[in-house]
Amino acid sequence: MEEYTPETETQEEKSEQLKRWFQDNLRIIISVAIVIIIAGGIYSYSKRTDSPIVADQEQATEENDTTTDEEKVADKTEEAKVTENKDTKPAVSPAQTSKETEVSFVETAGKGDGLTVLARRATANYLEKNQDSTLTKEHKIYIEDYLRKAVGQKGGVRVGTNVEFSKDLIQKAIAASKTLNENQLKNLQKYSARVSSL
Repeated sequence: MEEYTPETETQEEKSEQLKRWFQDNLRIIISVAIVIIIAGGIYSYSKRTDSPIVADQEQATEENDTTTDEEKVADKTEEAKVTENKDTKPAVSPAQTSKETEVSFVETAGKGDGLTVLARRATANYLEKNQDSTLTKEHKIYIEDYLRKAVGQKGGVRVGTNVEFSKDLIQKAIAASKTLNENQLKNLQKYSARVSSL
């Protein structure tokens, strides 16, 4: 026969009480857990700062850095000057985003614009006035990446930053893009597929 001990009875009573309390308060426990999960999701969502499309475009051009050796030959001394606008404004009107001078295109960054977007805009402005039907999307990706690297913007691009792309530099980028071989162009297809504005 089993001996009665006060310790075993109290442990059994405690576990029964805990089990009963858990069953009685199960609805409250689940509600609190759901609220915590929802709050965590909202917090996580609010911490996102980069647009996935912009991040993909930036990554695409950064990965393109290693695709060709022609970019290393670029003469960076006369190419492009970058000037910082002293009164940074919270927003830039569309009329202020592009300006053409005799020797260059000056692009002003708006909200969400990076150096790649500014190079793309300068390329489009140049090609609008100097059409070249031989250029494919892949050539244009190469050109904008060539321009982005040649400018070498330090300190990043913020709203109101002016970046100057010389017309000579754009011509050099176009000429360099025409020297790409078939494999290099094929490699650029995965990047050009991500950009709809070309």
